[in-house]
Amino acid sequence: MSEHAILSASSAHRWLACTPSARLELEFDDNSGAAADEGTAAHALAEHKLRKALKMRSKKPVSKYDSDEMDAHTDDYVSFVLEQIALAKQRCSDPLVLIEQKLDFSKYVKDGFGTGDCVIIADGTLHIVDFKYGQGVLVEAEDNPQMKLYALGALELFDGIYDIGKVSMTIFQPRRENVSTYTVSKELLYQWAEEVLKPTAALAYEGGGEYVPGEHCRFCKAAVKCRARAESKMKLAAFEFALPPLLSDEEISEILASIGDLTSWANEIIAYATDAAVNRGKQWPGFKVVEGRSNRKYSDEGAVAAAAKAAGYRDIYRQSLITITEMEKLMGKSKFNEVLGGLIIKPLSKPTLVPLSDKRPPMNISNAKIDFMEECKS
Repeated sequence: MSEHAILSASSAHRWLACTPSARLELEFDDNSGAAADEGTAAHALAEHKLRKALKMRSKKPVSKYDSDEMDAHTDDYVSFVLEQIALAKQRCSDPLVLIEQKLDFSKYVKDGFGTGDCVIIADGTLHIVDFKYGQGVLVEAEDNPQMKLYALGALELFDGIYDIGKVSMTIFQPRRENVSTYTVSKELLYQWAEEVLKPTAALAYEGGGEYVPGEHCRFCKAAVKCRARAESKMKLAAFEFALPPLLSDEEISEILASIGDLTSWANEIIAYATDAAVNRGKQWPGFKVVEGRSNRKYSDEGAVAAAAKAAGYRDIYRQSLITITEMEKLMGKSKFNEVLGGLIIKPLSKPTLVPLSDKRPPMNISNAKIDFMEECKS
């Protein structure tokens, strides 16, 4: 079994939708950056804290990413897991709790394995909790293929030892204030594994099937050079950038559905081309590297203040409160609500057009019209 699975659980949403992408990604270097490193540090700290809470030996990790924010979020994760263990003990006198457990689902996915952050096994329900420290993308547990693969790996170990009837899968994503849980029966999970997962994974492992661009392209290593994705974005050129009154409702809807990913794709192309030109000497026909625009800043604020005061200027400071997030961290949630709860407001935001799949409730159209007109006047 290789150290890095070709068909990893974390990229399952991608290779299940676009089967050739798994093999294609092997041709590209790992492009994960500081965000991934920070996530790894947060996971290590969360693991340590959970082990200590369960009276297990553990050495506290040290990282350059350590912060009050990470400390608070990992505490919240541990508290949540302990609550789930307490609930499991109500159903089973001796639940099993596994931390950073390697889970093998190669019965359905060749060489498939992953690591479960926390697995709680009890009669009746198997519960998997996955700690997501990232905040860029909201991750939902519902029908999440990564979580279902972990569940299959856990069932492979414990189904039959415990009387498991259903599986609960929770995404704990504190920086998005997101705790998402999805529960499915063991039978339905096995049915999906046999009918959907197994044949699709076999095709993906061989690099077969068709390229299917979509939202799953976002973190694909090959996305920036993928021809299928480029062709899907360039389809908008078929509209020849006609003015909106000349487009049909269906065409405008198609553009609205694609424009977010189109913008992201364009930015990825720019970043890729710039990196190649600056760091690898690549010369792109019709383009050159120039010095970018930048804003002025003080080289030494203390020296600036001293020089300004020496010249007779005193009105050189601006005072402002720390942000609400910083204030809440300073006081703690309960004290913050007690002291400042009545002084915090959340103004109505600007009306925003989103896909029907967005979980936010629709606005009252009359109110939205008034808000939109007020925004245009300001």
